[in-house]
Amino acid sequence: MRSLVRLGIALLLVLFGLVSYCANTVENPITGEKQRVQLSAKQEVALGLRSAPQMASQHGGLYPDQTLQQYVDQVGIKIVKNSEAQKSGYPFDFHLLRDPQTINAFALPGGQVFLTAGLLKRLSNEAQLAGVLGHEIGHVVARHGAEHLAKQQLGQTLVTAVGVAASDQEGRGAQAAAIAAAVNQLVSLRYGRDDELESDKLGLRFITEAGYDPRGILELMKILGSARQGGSPPEFFSTHPNPDNRLQRLQTMINQQYPNGIPPELQDGRDRFAQIVPPRL
Repeated sequence: MRSLVRLGIALLLVLFGLVSYCANTVENPITGEKQRVQLSAKQEVALGLRSAPQMASQHGGLYPDQTLQQYVDQVGIKIVKNSEAQKSGYPFDFHLLRDPQTINAFALPGGQVFLTAGLLKRLSNEAQLAGVLGHEIGHVVARHGAEHLAKQQLGQTLVTAVGVAASDQEGRGAQAAAIAAAVNQLVSLRYGRDDELESDKLGLRFITEAGYDPRGILELMKILGSARQGGSPPEFFSTHPNPDNRLQRLQTMINQQYPNGIPPELQDGRDRFAQIVPPRL
């Protein structure tokens, strides 16, 4: 009898989780994609603002140079204001983290974008920096964080249901729950790889709309690839799963967009970058 009760509770949990997940579908105004998210845009912004200080502290806080902080923010805001990303309505903020060793960049839901000093010092022009920030802006605009949270919540509900259903035998419930959690993590990882391709595409679009040479994002990928071959892979590839042929995909997109070559008005900002960044890192 107790087994039937546990099974009934588990089924109700599964049903509740699935209904809650599938019922919250919205259309992204920029990508046109129908997405399953449970946070409103305002909730995403609030979540990002609350989480930003903790995320910064994990990388030693903000870089102690106001000029560099302002420069990174200026490049990010330029991309947002001069591209379709502006239509998202998110109040973007861009932060340079103190961490000199970690090669990474990431974004929180709602528009909080970070990159480490360890990544910035590997770059050599503003178009490369724009490539980093444009990619992270793509994650925010595409609401990948909100999608992941909704999927994670569904996964946690299913994990709880498995644990309840299997708890009649000592130790088996915890074991089953652990297995279900691992499966959920694998599903999330595969989903993240798709996110990377979409963010690459959006980032390329946003930086060219803002007047940057798209070859900057190609150079960025080569820099990350070189760091990967030089020893332990950069943290960027841990938080951003690296799809196969990512560089080739970007090159193909650029060739399709500019079959007659890169227009001269798209700039790499090399001189400005050289004046501001290397002397301060």
